[in-house]
Amino acid sequence: MSAVRVTPWQDGDPVPPELLAGIQARRPNGELIGIDRVLLRSFPLATGWNELLRRVRADFSLELEYLELIMLRVAVLNGADFEWGVHHPAYLQAGGTEEKCAAIKAHRATGPFDEKEQLLIELVDQSTKYVRVDEAVIDRMKALFGETKTVEAVATVAAYNMVSRFLVALAI
Repeated sequence: MSAVRVTPWQDGDPVPPELLAGIQARRPNGELIGIDRVLLRSFPLATGWNELLRRVRADFSLELEYLELIMLRVAVLNGADFEWGVHHPAYLQAGGTEEKCAAIKAHRATGPFDEKEQLLIELVDQSTKYVRVDEAVIDRMKALFGETKTVEAVATVAAYNMVSRFLVALAI
């Protein structure tokens, strides 16, 4: 991709200290990444975004490996290379494998995935490509994950579609 399409926030630019601290708290070593710097062009957006994504990543009961799998699949489907770069190591650290990453990147939903992972990929594919998700997929999700984790999985797909679309539109 080309250069970022808006001027990212720079160290020393005005920012509410509590907002900057909140974003830094979500990042390894407090280092801001490209999306953070673009979000900081709108303090209300950066505030809400940071809180939403913090809760998705830290407060959901759906296992982190599944959350990261969802994020990677969304990144691939939407061509969000930056998102892949951020979540690939996190997925591996959460228990994912390079074999699964290769299958995700190749758009395969079968192979090294177990039943739950295949279902999550089906959910991501339908929601991301078509918005509508077959009732049978949701019913299977509820049977395998329960209603709370089903809601969290759907919300994760939606949230990371938001992330990827933001990244791609602004060439982050």
